[in-house]
Amino acid sequence: MHRGQEPNSGGSRRTRTLAELGPRYKWMALSNTTLGMLIATINSSIVLIALPDIFKGIGVDPLKSGNTSYLLWMIMGFLVVTAVLVVSFGRLGDMYGRARMYNLGFAVFTVSSILLAVTWQQGAAGAWWLIGWRIVQGVGGAFLMANSTAILTDAFPPGQRGMALSINVVAAIAGQFLGLIVGVWIYSPSKRYRAGSPNRSK
Repeated sequence: MHRGQEPNSGGSRRTRTLAELGPRYKWMALSNTTLGMLIATINSSIVLIALPDIFKGIGVDPLKSGNTSYLLWMIMGFLVVTAVLVVSFGRLGDMYGRARMYNLGFAVFTVSSILLAVTWQQGAAGAWWLIGWRIVQGVGGAFLMANSTAILTDAFPPGQRGMALSINVVAAIAGQFLGLIVGVWIYSPSKRYRAGSPNRSK
């Protein structure tokens, strides 16, 4: 019996089959998990382009002696936490429901992204604020990555499973370079110059 949805931890509800969930469920699962993988991987690479503006905004020179740890943790924090936790979070998905853990990851990722965008602190305090929420963001990314392929394996029959997993992997790979492209477009020096240039009529 193919499972379209995991039972809850208390076992008070039985697992619904794919037939009960309907033919649209697998495509909803594919679109949602692919979006999650794309967002998580774009986020892991876009920060590389944004780093100069991030550190300028909080008034920290990351290349100054004593500040290089801020730079390293800003780059590596998300990736290290995701790599360390992905297996454990996959096991949590097996125990408590993959869709539930995936949704939890989406919520954690979204909240941490918002808090990263509203930083008001400066100097070392601002740097550690960003690093801390960047690590929390990695926790959300680990939930997404650990459970997306498992959800697709449950949702798709064997004859379509390879296609679904391949689309998910392509989204993860594409996110790595799309983050760089989007980052360059957003943080382009020429765009910043045009936005801050004085009125030519003066």
